[in-house]
Amino acid sequence: MDTVTTRYGAIPVAGCLEWHESGALMSCAPAGPALLATPLGPLPPQYSTDDLRRRTVQGIYFYDDGALRHLPLETPTVIATPAGPLLAELVTFHRSGAVSRVFPLNGKLSGYWTEEDEGRLAGPVTLETPLGPLTARIISVNFAPGGTLRSITLWPGESIDLPTPAGSLAVRIGLSFGPDGSVQSVEPARPQAVATPVGLVQAYDLDACGICGDQNSLAFATDGSVKRIATSLTRLIVAGADGQERVVAPASRESLCSASEREPEPLRLAFSPGEVCVRTTPDSAPVVLSLADFRIRTAPHLEQFDSPFGRPFGKMGCSV
Repeated sequence: MDTVTTRYGAIPVAGCLEWHESGALMSCAPAGPALLATPLGPLPPQYSTDDLRRRTVQGIYFYDDGALRHLPLETPTVIATPAGPLLAELVTFHRSGAVSRVFPLNGKLSGYWTEEDEGRLAGPVTLETPLGPLTARIISVNFAPGGTLRSITLWPGESIDLPTPAGSLAVRIGLSFGPDGSVQSVEPARPQAVATPVGLVQAYDLDACGICGDQNSLAFATDGSVKRIATSLTRLIVAGADGQERVVAPASRESLCSASEREPEPLRLAFSPGEVCVRTTPDSAPVVLSLADFRIRTAPHLEQFDSPFGRPFGKMGCSV
């Protein structure tokens, strides 16, 4: 068994080592117990596996200057963070040594260990946030280099009610904060009416990615106004100087589950002073409308959804 020496201590290793172009160590896989003297105190890197949850030893990663970047832990360990103490199985660091992300769980999903299995281990966590204490099951917490709370990623299926610049909203997937602690973005858990410069919009993104809460479909400017919003339930009615009205509605696409079905594609609106930028699909060219040159109002858009006796809102044909 070989040993590599780092600024945090010696690590017994096995297998290939990865190196930066500068010659500094990039990553290694521990082959035995160690205790690293990290900026968060002594921490034990993962070196063992099991037949279900942790089928491989995950590597330790370093920046090109030798600073610790990514550290899986052998045992759940309480970490001191700016949001309070957290039990962690994975910690990442900024180059400065400040904590970046904390993951309470770090299991490997497979046919033998599912998200439901991992979820049974995910107990509620209480965090100190700019909104006050917040208790929820979480995937991770993200901090800025200076220690301010950047974002919280919620466990799949978790939903919490939060005060936002748009009022109290049910939130899923995640939420993010600005440097001043204000709510920067949230992912609405269900369609909820939000006031925008063009009228009320039912905020809800069917395509929201549940991996990370850093960027969410409902975002706010520093003054609390809506900066960005996605909807599948609201259309725009736009009238120009000629008085003729044109409708801009959410698109639909062929279902990934069945060629015989269509599924909605959220309409995405982004606001800047005096303008609204509209995208009907992620790949479409943005259309920028001046609020001074166009009269814009909103209206419900329901045509792509099943009847109340069909499948529930937000579920595709194959339950995606």
